[in-house]
Amino acid sequence: MKQREMSLYIHIPFCVKKCNYCDFLSFSSSDTVKKQYIKALCQEIESFFAVQKQEKDNTEEIIIKTIFFGGGTPSILEAKQIEVVMDAVRKTFVIAADAEITIEMNPGTIKREKLETYQKIGINRLSIGLQTTDDERLKVLGRVHTYEQFLENYKMARELGFQNISVDLMSALPKESINDYQKDLERVLELEPEHISSYSLIIEEGTPFYDNNEILERLPSEEEDRAMYDLTEQILLERGYHRYEISNYAKTGKESRHNSVYWTGGEYVGFGLGASSYLRSDHPYLQDSKEQLEQYYGVRFKNETNIKKYIQNSYVPILEKEEVTFLSKQEAMEEFMFLGLRMMQGIKEQQFLEQFHISVQSVYGDVVEKFVGMGLLEQTDGRICFTKKGIDVSNSILCEFLKE
Repeated sequence: MKQREMSLYIHIPFCVKKCNYCDFLSFSSSDTVKKQYIKALCQEIESFFAVQKQEKDNTEEIIIKTIFFGGGTPSILEAKQIEVVMDAVRKTFVIAADAEITIEMNPGTIKREKLETYQKIGINRLSIGLQTTDDERLKVLGRVHTYEQFLENYKMARELGFQNISVDLMSALPKESINDYQKDLERVLELEPEHISSYSLIIEEGTPFYDNNEILERLPSEEEDRAMYDLTEQILLERGYHRYEISNYAKTGKESRHNSVYWTGGEYVGFGLGASSYLRSDHPYLQDSKEQLEQYYGVRFKNETNIKKYIQNSYVPILEKEEVTFLSKQEAMEEFMFLGLRMMQGIKEQQFLEQFHISVQSVYGDVVEKFVGMGLLEQTDGRICFTKKGIDVSNSILCEFLKE
């Protein structure tokens, strides 16, 4: 039987309290709503199986290669609730023996019992949101934990045998100097996590920081922000990490396989409030709409973002979809380039050809030639990727691959 690889994203929108910079779909809630949500989430997951069983006619087996519990703060849930969700996933899908299964956690919501349950149900990668090692800056960000709590949780995970841990950091925080940020990096590196993500603070509209002049006036300058960005690469490369995506560093073999699915145009299904999915038009799940989809390359779904409606509609999966976007072949090619070039290895020309039945040169030859000539892109061994100089102006280059 033919096999088709796919990934799953499972959204847990709950958190202790929303951070001052956060614009994700997250909020605090009661235990009653959490229980209702988990029930609805499991129903949504299991309803996918019914469609698959009916439509695929045993000609193609879907294998789940990665699963990611994101939020919000998934670790805010009771251990049993995460276990129930994983049970629903296992009842519905075939999970690869070597699947990467990640859960996002925030310090202060982690207990030994939860970590032990995560191990038991197959979770093998932890993503811990630290952001900074400075307690005062943690308070400014609206985080609900201290650096000491992070250390306790991290060491507990190591003691229990977790061998794949990612730590999230932020730079360019209010009143943060380059030396402050370097101290964050050094402290985290002492722990030797397998993966480190580092993002500059971006002030998003609608967040408490957006209209806070006191905060805005204390942000580092663009030059300082840039220096922190450069420092991240310098220090992490010196310490044995490699940069595999613009904001992500890993030890060899410990890259986030799940996020790489997004960046390389892989298929994924999102379950839960506001979760997004992407399937190519020949996916078995879509075969009931085969004729309608013939002119499109793929489909994006976004789930309902109102939690009351999401819970009410859990028994009628089609009502869970708030947005449906059909991608033309041209749009799919644009995404392939736009997302794939974020990775340091860039895009494989052969993969582009196999996926779209046309060469990169035929579609983007002029753009590639222009930036190779400027020393911003490199074209070698069947790959196209950014040069060091190109990474610095990556956003403007990526826009050139978007056709009007």
